Formats: sequence, C-alpha cells, structure tokens
Amino acid sequence: MSEGYLSQDEIDALLQGTEEITDSTTVSSAGPLDTNEIDLFKSVMQGTVESQSSNISMVTGKSVIIGAPNVEVKSKQQMLAELMNDVIEVKIDFTDGLVGEHSFLLDPDIAKKLAGFIMGQKDVDLNEAALSGVAEAISNIVGTIATTLGNQINQTVMISPAQCNKVKKGKVKLPAGDSVVKVQYPISIEGEKPAVLIELFALSSVKEVVARSTGSGMATGQPALAGSKMGSKGDTMAKGMSNSGGGDSVQGGDQSILEGLNSMMSTPNVQSVQFPNLQSSQSSQEQSNIGLLMDVYMEMTVELGRTKKLIRDILGIGEGTIIELDKLAGEPVDILVNHKLIAKGEVVVIDENFGVRVTEIVSPLERMADLK
Repeated sequence: MSEGYLSQDEIDALLQGTEEITDSTTVSSAGPLDTNEIDLFKSVMQGTVESQSSNISMVTGKSVIIGAPNVEVKSKQQMLAELMNDVIEVKIDFTDGLVGEHSFLLDPDIAKKLAGFIMGQKDVDLNEAALSGVAEAISNIVGTIATTLGNQINQTVMISPAQCNKVKKGKVKLPAGDSVVKVQYPISIEGEKPAVLIELFALSSVKEVVARSTGSGMATGQPALAGSKMGSKGDTMAKGMSNSGGGDSVQGGDQSILEGLNSMMSTPNVQSVQFPNLQSSQSSQEQSNIGLLMDVYMEMTVELGRTKKLIRDILGIGEGTIIELDKLAGEPVDILVNHKLIAKGEVVVIDENFGVRVTEIVSPLERMADLK
C-alpha cells in the first residue's frame, strides 16, 4: 500500500481471499464455524443431554444415558459418506423463533429397540406403527432442544411435526447449504449395546444461535443494550453533579435532573393498608346474583376408579383384558361436577339403568384441596 491507495495486485489478493463481504452486525451463514463458535454451541447442546436422557427413559421404561455431544461441521459429501446404507430419518424443522432445517438420523437397529420398548414388544418390524413410536420419542428430545435454544436466544422456538422414514443414505434430506453441523451423542440403553444418535442442523441456524448468544446478532431483531446509548444524558448528569459539588450554579436541564435524582432517593411515604373484615354470611345481593346461574348446565360424572399404565401396557390392551382400578370392591364411588369432586355415593340400579345414591358430601376444605 502506498499514499493511502491499494495497488491492483493488493486488490486482486483481497478479492481472491474473500468469498463474501457482510456487515459485522448481521448474522451470516457464509463460512464454517471457528473453534470458539463450536465450543459455545457444544456447551449449549451439553445442557440438553440430561433432559434428553430423562425423556427417552420415560417413554421406553428403560434407564437411558445420553453422553456428551460432539459437534463438527461437515460438507454434504462427507456427511453422506459416513452414513450407513439404510438410515432412519426423523425430520423436525425449526419453524419460528429460529428457522432452519433439522433432523435426527438413527441406525435401524437402535430404532427397532426404541420402538420395541415403547410398544412393549420384542423384535418389532419398522412398520408405520413402529416409526410413529420412534418419531414420538425423538419429538420429546427435540422439544427439550428447542426450549434450550429459545432460552439461549431469548425467543420462543417452534418445531414442525415429526416425519419419520426409513431411507437410503442417498435420499437423506440434508439441511440446505454446502455444509451441515453434525452433533453426535453416544447413547446407552439398559441391557443394550452402546449406540449413537446423529443430529443435523443447518449451518445458518447454528451461526444465528452463536451470534445471538455472543451479542453480535442484534441486526436479526434483538434490541441494542440501553447502556450503549447513554452518552449525552449520562454525561449531563455526571457534569451536573460535579458542578454542584464544586460550588458552581447548576442551570436548566441539569437542575431538573438533579431534582429528579433527589426525589428518587428521598424517603418513601409508607402507609398502612386497611383490610376489610371477612364475613362468612352472604349478602342478599350476592344470593340474588347466584340465582342468575341456576339455569346453567354442568357436567356431572361418576368415577368408579383410576389407574396408571405404561404406554406399552396400553398398546397391549385387547378384548378380555382386565384393568385393575385403585378402589376396593364396595368402596364409595366419586361424584364429580366439571371434573371436581363434590360427593361420594354407592351404585344402585334403577329399573335397567345405573344410578348413584349420595352417601357423603365432600367438605369445603377437601374441595379446596382438590383445586390445588
């Protein structure tokens, strides 16, 4: 460079070394992630593994441990070369708050295990029902991830319904762009061999999360920090207080600012609060108001009993299955109004219909406890 100008050779060198010029305040999808960006995103995903393990354990009924994630940026060619010939693809995109293509890739063997545990069966085929079970399990994982990413960027992140298919690796729908972000988790399911889960993000989505996390993504809609625009007023207040301490007179706006500060720092005026006395009786006005509701219909149901079952047990219910309830024979049944317990009674037969004879009205304290 000479006399403040670039030579033609220097211009050519700059153009050859730069693929794209962007404003430093915008989130750009160009270029791979650097080491710091990868480490930051890895730490974000690390915060999801405990919830992921818990969600998979809940739907499978097995102890599941998902290990620390490994984050890499891969070209599409590299990504496809690493995949098996047959892959279970669960595609769940981010649709709002953070927009981008996103999916999980599973080995068919681990997908069969997950489906078998969810359905309560062994050696299941990867049919439509089994794939639906896998989609439900992965949806629970992605829900946790979306919540974590939303907290990271201060947005509500929405996801699309899961689409689960068994495909050849050449048919996998990789995120748009020349490169994808691959997150790989080791997974251990009770009694099974260790396996891996592969999660794919669009590079642009990851760069947006990283940029917003580090405060450089404000051009995407995030407000600027108020402190960065305090210049003139902050200087005026500091100058006004400095002048008053030195004995100089304070004029105009500076005086009003000081008065405002003094009023904010003055002793607050505290007054006691007077509460009306609680009365148990209703006024005649309240009673007449209740009369306006007398013609309103409410749903009344009688509950014989309840129980809780695992998903695999529910899917196994068929004709002749006996379901054991939580009530003993001869024990009073519950009478509910709009699903709230109000009374107990015993079952009777009136002509050919069932009925209930009320034997106990639930006390107000019990009803209040039921509302909690």
